[in-house]
Amino acid sequence: MFEIRIICDPTDTDHITTTLSDLFATSAVRTYPTRDGKRTRLYITADHRPEPGPWPTAEEAYPLAPSIVREIGWTAQTAADKPFGKDLDREYWLRKAALLDRIAMRDEEDRVTGDAAEVATEAARRLIAHDRDGEGDYHGAPYWPEHPATAADPRGYVRQEYAHWAKKH
Repeated sequence: MFEIRIICDPTDTDHITTTLSDLFATSAVRTYPTRDGKRTRLYITADHRPEPGPWPTAEEAYPLAPSIVREIGWTAQTAADKPFGKDLDREYWLRKAALLDRIAMRDEEDRVTGDAAEVATEAARRLIAHDRDGEGDYHGAPYWPEHPATAADPRGYVRQEYAHWAKKH
């Protein structure tokens, strides 16, 4: 644990505290004016975040998932209801990516050769881009869309986000 002291312009306070809380586990920020009253002093107790654990397994992420056939129907109908794929929400991209991940895993288990893994990875990247652009309400724990581990394993990110989403739906 360590103490951080920052002297900054008052308009930068929110940006600085948000950035620090993204990087570290932080305490409540203590704020005081500087002696001249023109700037702000911030005192924050911080600690390194623990290293995130492994991605959820398929068994952890998809125990409540509808059947693959049912999800195919749902994604097809949802896409058909939107003209030219416009206004597809996060639920659509998440469920589509999870569906394709499940299909790819089944192919991997059955040793079927094809492009299912590649298609699932691309769908995962689409969800990550959606979340990164601020269009989605992602869970992001322990990995957020910009995390290097997310780029390294996009399908793991889908499992993380689906596991969280499934608990609420």
